[in-house]
Amino acid sequence: MGGTMDGTKQRRRGNTRQRIQDVALELFAEQGYEKTSLREIAERLDVTKAALYYHFKTKEEIIVSLFEDLTKPIEDLIEWGRQQPHTLDTKQEIIRRYSQTLTDAAPLFRFMQENQATVRELSIGEMFKERMLGMRDIIIDPDADLVDQVRCISALFTMHAGMFVLKDVEGDPEEKRKAILEVATDLVTQAHKGA
Repeated sequence: MGGTMDGTKQRRRGNTRQRIQDVALELFAEQGYEKTSLREIAERLDVTKAALYYHFKTKEEIIVSLFEDLTKPIEDLIEWGRQQPHTLDTKQEIIRRYSQTLTDAAPLFRFMQENQATVRELSIGEMFKERMLGMRDIIIDPDADLVDQVRCISALFTMHAGMFVLKDVEGDPEEKRKAILEVATDLVTQAHKGA
């Protein structure tokens, strides 16, 4: 019986933690990371600062936790990709999964884009760079010629750039995501035609 109680309590704590992350990200987007205080985050959540402190001691802890949670699928994808052959099917699957991960983590990536100086100062800048190098390693075939390697890397950049450039363009977000995915997949497919 005690196990069930602990499980429920654990889930509830996870939900509070996620609410804090979501509200913090909203406030960072509205007024900037530097101008947002823990007190304001607590007020918007309608909890005491002590309750917020139970989960996070600093704004940096909130951002780092968000980054870790939302980019865990990228880490998992890199691990999966390292165990796969460098085939076109594998790369198309990597691009498809990466597209979904970027969509799920869009608010965080927007924060990173709009707060580049802050990101460089926080530990997430280095963590993100490591993840991108991991993605590069699984999308590029080291034996491919340079042009085809550039095509594969460009597929990743297309997905990143597409998220930001198209956010202000009229249209259905899912349609835009599919269009970006199609272009990225075309680049990877093109890279394999020369192989």
